[in-house]
Amino acid sequence: MALTVGVIGAGQLARMMIPAAVNLGIELKVLAEADGMSADLAAVSVGDYRDLATVLAFAKTVDVITFDHEHVPQEILRELVREGVTVRPGPDALLYAQDKLLMREKLAELGLPVPDWARIVDVAGLAEFLSNHGGRAVVKTARGGYDGKGVRVVSHEHDVDDWFQALAEDGNGGALLVEELVHFSRELAQVVARRPSGEIAVWPVVETVQRDGVCAEVIAPAPQSVGRIADVATDIAVAVAEGIGVTGVLAVELFQTTDERLLINELAMRPHNSGHWSIDGATTSQFEQHLRAVLDLPLGATGARDPWTVMVNIFGGPASGSLSDRYAAGLAQHPLVKVHNYGKASRPGRKVGHVTAGGDDLDEVAYQARATAQFFQQ
Repeated sequence: MALTVGVIGAGQLARMMIPAAVNLGIELKVLAEADGMSADLAAVSVGDYRDLATVLAFAKTVDVITFDHEHVPQEILRELVREGVTVRPGPDALLYAQDKLLMREKLAELGLPVPDWARIVDVAGLAEFLSNHGGRAVVKTARGGYDGKGVRVVSHEHDVDDWFQALAEDGNGGALLVEELVHFSRELAQVVARRPSGEIAVWPVVETVQRDGVCAEVIAPAPQSVGRIADVATDIAVAVAEGIGVTGVLAVELFQTTDERLLINELAMRPHNSGHWSIDGATTSQFEQHLRAVLDLPLGATGARDPWTVMVNIFGGPASGSLSDRYAAGLAQHPLVKVHNYGKASRPGRKVGHVTAGGDDLDEVAYQARATAQFFQQ
């Protein structure tokens, strides 16, 4: 009888788990938020992931529950565990991906490097932090922000008055996270996988290029990272995975500062945009590895297939028609580039796919990936 993995959420991450599941003979079932989503191919249920009865009924049909996103409420996750459902990563780990304030507190407790930060509940708290940090800072909502949402660079204590007002109206004693504005030379990401038995696999550290707060490109491995940078990034990610008890794929987003330190920016406890390059560029993709990890199967090798791999996101899609309408010309022009279509309708700013190129010359690899992505989003 086939092993069965249930995925809550039907976005592109769940979609990219499907080929890995097929190859391993794993049955993948997806609880979708709506019809017609990216992972519609494996959607067996449509319902609200915030409704306990819906989630529990879905969970009873699979061997293990995992996630396309980190938004399932804690009370539902914990009820699943009480009902005997295997949830990986579990609620005790996911808690730190769901709440940035709790994440910062836990990372500080573990002694890991993070930007200077504070919990603030009012204008006075923000004013004090700004005064102590050169008059500029980054403010983040504790919950719900991603891809640049829920993040503001501020230089005045009244720059997030609307957020303070929302907290006051909510009445649940919430707070905002304020951090120092880090002077960094580049952003890196270290992706690892951990299974319940404790085995950990580590991919090469990558450089991520952000545009408007959203990951646009990934270079694997990060240029000039061999040695100390790679070693420190690995040590940090492994310490997070073990310290929080993560099961599955974990992405640790990092700042490389202008004085050559590495600071943790964000955590994601699921396959992540910074690991998409591994589908075509590594011995074992992050999606196959995630399935292996949540099922507590031996992890695969993570070495790169080429000296360089570049992944570029496709944003928006064609102004008219779909990505597939451009296949004939695009695939002919760039036969060495792999195109991944998320099955989404075109919309400005939306991630509708990505492309990956690999080879010996970084400049040529980057050109091929960028040119192909540009062709599909004009």
